[in-house]
Amino acid sequence: MARPAGSRELDRAVSAVPGSHRCLVMGVVNVTPDSFSDGGRYLAVDAAVEHGLRMAQQGADLVDVGGESTRPGAGRTPASAERARVLPVVRELAAAGVAVSIDTMRATVAEAAVDAGAVLVNDVSGGLADPGMARCVAELGTPYIAMHWRAHSARMREHSHYRDVVADVLAELRGRVDALVTEGVRPDRVIVDPGLGFAKTADQTWQLVQRFEELSVLGRHVLVGASRKSFLTAVAPRSAADGASREAATTAVTTAVAARGAFAVRVHDVPASVVAARVGELLRRRPLPVT
Repeated sequence: MARPAGSRELDRAVSAVPGSHRCLVMGVVNVTPDSFSDGGRYLAVDAAVEHGLRMAQQGADLVDVGGESTRPGAGRTPASAERARVLPVVRELAAAGVAVSIDTMRATVAEAAVDAGAVLVNDVSGGLADPGMARCVAELGTPYIAMHWRAHSARMREHSHYRDVVADVLAELRGRVDALVTEGVRPDRVIVDPGLGFAKTADQTWQLVQRFEELSVLGRHVLVGASRKSFLTAVAPRSAADGASREAATTAVTTAVAARGAFAVRVHDVPASVVAARVGELLRRRPLPVT
């Protein structure tokens, strides 16, 4: 997958490694009591900051801090609670020199987090959950991840009907990018995310992974968030522990999408995905380097 223009500028903007030649790794810090994978483990500020620092030391280019669960069936978190959870963590990680992204669907939280030191806004709704998000991001000037989204977590299972999941996701993401640009967001600041598992069955999600290269027609950087999601159990041996098998499958997906030109992967296990991303990048090179 060819990289779109503006990649070096974007890399600098997110304080990641220079150049656009490799897949970046974004570590997940859920400051929530109910996230599907690690809810409650990092609810305390000290625990969340320690976890984020450890991820950075393990090789994460970005640490994504979120205060609202988007697991299937989750209800909304009050804005005041979301702010109280994430802002101290963002502030401390940024002060320690970590490149922080804020995982939020709310413009007010995004603005406050950027004021606290975040360098990127990661919005799973692509601006649909908050009509003020696009204008906010345009004014902030930060890179913005727009995920494919159809409904909030409590109702997203009702919205998994597609004629062709890849074609439909492409069309809907293209519409979101156009709407963001119309609101003043710089095109080279927009990253897209196909939304694996969001309003999609396991089969539909696997189709997006299998046909990942088709996303290149958008001309945007693509972030992939497969980490530990339920669709991965399709490849898990029955005898394996669910968590371990999902982690192994996550690593395999990281390798596959990195080899096809993914800009970044969002993961819980940073060391495994750092290695997987490097393997994917080696596979993408033609010919392989001789040592």
